[in-house]
Amino acid sequence: MSKLAIKSLIILLSAACLSCSKPSEPVKAYQWPLSAGFPKPQVPQYNPMTVEKVRLGRALFYDNNLSFNQQQSCATCHQQQYAFGENIAQSVGSTGEQHRRNAPALVNIAYNKTLTWAHDGLTELERQILLPMFGESPVELGITGHEEKVLSRFTTAEYSQLFEQAFPGEAISFDLIVRALASFVRSLISLNSPFDQYAYAGDDNALSASALRGMNLFFSEKLECHHCHGGFNFTQSTSHEKQLLDRRPFHNTGLYFVEQSNGYPLKDIGLAEVSTLARDNGRFRAPTLRNIEKSAPYMHDGSIATLSEVLDFYSAGGRNISHGPYQGDGRNNPLKSPFMRGFTMTEQDKEDLLAFLASLTDQQFLTSQTFSEPKTKQLQ
Repeated sequence: MSKLAIKSLIILLSAACLSCSKPSEPVKAYQWPLSAGFPKPQVPQYNPMTVEKVRLGRALFYDNNLSFNQQQSCATCHQQQYAFGENIAQSVGSTGEQHRRNAPALVNIAYNKTLTWAHDGLTELERQILLPMFGESPVELGITGHEEKVLSRFTTAEYSQLFEQAFPGEAISFDLIVRALASFVRSLISLNSPFDQYAYAGDDNALSASALRGMNLFFSEKLECHHCHGGFNFTQSTSHEKQLLDRRPFHNTGLYFVEQSNGYPLKDIGLAEVSTLARDNGRFRAPTLRNIEKSAPYMHDGSIATLSEVLDFYSAGGRNISHGPYQGDGRNNPLKSPFMRGFTMTEQDKEDLLAFLASLTDQQFLTSQTFSEPKTKQLQ
């Protein structure tokens, strides 16, 4: 299936899904796990958060029955220990097909203004989730053509009870599955790192001296990091009840400048694939840096292995590939972000920056049983 066909599939499925959705009144009030002062995420009116939907979505997220051949679940590529990302460069679908992109970490996804690495039209989880479920190029869960068979697996007594609790009186459908999955993914909130204890809880001892120096470097105009990774969620792709502005968080960082194509590798040109605008060649979304220490490898294609190498890449102002199919000097990419100017960094600077980035790790998020695979589907 062509990329255009996939885009059309998403639009059609989205329209079908949302047109049959009925606004559900919360069965049990949902309490966001937020500290004082943090804004609530925005949630579509047709899919308000409830404890019951999150419970159902959690069971579905970890269930291999959601893939047509029962080989994978959502959690296959979004593993809690890796901040709901994956520790391989590019994901592999349920048929064994290798994808072209790295699985993005699902950290505070409820706050994201845009979803996926390079699609400015996917702004709601209810639409984005359709892609791994029904997309055919690449195949992920591979439900297309197997809809009835897959749906029949969720008519068990256990699931029937969960669906009835989450969506009283509604027949089990993919629409409800999508809404439940979106609710669980929105519940994946991470705001309890050492940085949060220092910046928001007033614990002056939460950060080491090295991490504090790294924080000052991070927010300095010398490094420019905060321009693309700013705000409490450390990404421009942020929206919540107090911020509705779309900051268009897509950037060309000079990762590539392939001599043959005079741009990014043709297999993935980023936002330009959707917008069809030449200026968007090589633009990808700046991800959150929360739990970034745990979500290696890095960049949209997983082509940089460690955070230390990432810092070297930004310090150089891009990447020069001296040989191979992607040969070219990304530092000279004319579409590169103006913030990718490069900077001088000592070994102590690097050590301090790494310490600061490590301070964004929320151990509770990575280990909480609230987010982990349920032992049984009948969760309390």
